[in-house]
Amino acid sequence: MTTPIVISGAASWNRIVLLDRLPEPVPHMQFALGEHETIGGTSAGKALGLVGLGHAVRLHTLIGADADGERVRRLLAASGIEVDDLPADATERHLNLMTPAGERVSLYLSTPADPGTPASPDLVQAMTDAAAIVLDLSERSRGLIATARATGRPIWTDIHDYDGTAEFHRPFIEAADWIFMNADRIGDDPVPFMRGCVQGGASVVVCTLGARGAVAVDATLAEHRVAAVPVEVVDTNGAGDAFMSGVLDAHLAGASLAAALEAGAMHASTVLTTRHLHPSLDALLGASPVEERGALDR
Repeated sequence: MTTPIVISGAASWNRIVLLDRLPEPVPHMQFALGEHETIGGTSAGKALGLVGLGHAVRLHTLIGADADGERVRRLLAASGIEVDDLPADATERHLNLMTPAGERVSLYLSTPADPGTPASPDLVQAMTDAAAIVLDLSERSRGLIATARATGRPIWTDIHDYDGTAEFHRPFIEAADWIFMNADRIGDDPVPFMRGCVQGGASVVVCTLGARGAVAVDATLAEHRVAAVPVEVVDTNGAGDAFMSGVLDAHLAGASLAAALEAGAMHASTVLTTRHLHPSLDALLGASPVEERGALDR
């Protein structure tokens, strides 16, 4: 077993609704192509991926004392993740409207409030001993940035569809050694922004480009590109988290950046073939709507 990885961020319960197109902003009716429920959250996705790759993972998250929260806890624990959850007023829940092309609108139905309590001595020790600390976007994670930096351990973060201006993301960008993002809102060419992050102190910045693969900028400001692995796509949820998990796993094993990007692309392709955040959940939740309903009732 490798040195543990500590992840702080969201774990949620999601309802996924598949549509032939995203809704227009006018009153109308649409028929869904399908729907299912599953565990969600960017940090849960990374934790599932890293556990699947053989790492010990401690997930620090907020989960409510409700039925959805119990489902989230049960599935995370059954997947082999050490859940370090703080009591919350609600479990995070999303309604994701998806199209077969991978377009998505995420509606946040509930979001737990950060209690603002400092990291426990046990969590601080886990962070100090970790091979890496992943701080995903959340109020809770933002409050842990100073603690994480004080440990001296490498910090990885995922700023998702950052637009280059939102202030909430800035402390994560300034603290992280490795920054991951996607190109949805950063403009036609993300590389100038990525180089700016490296000049600001990051070691590596990686931007996923969907079907076009990914681009990375290293400490010398050199570009590295990797193609996406061709696969029959079932669902795109969690692919970015799986990509980051694959890169982190390969990096910790001593791989070059080019090889780590290849590993990330390969790991992301495995998630694209399942309706869940990780193929391991097929056995716990079921690969079809009928199987999922039966699993949720158990």
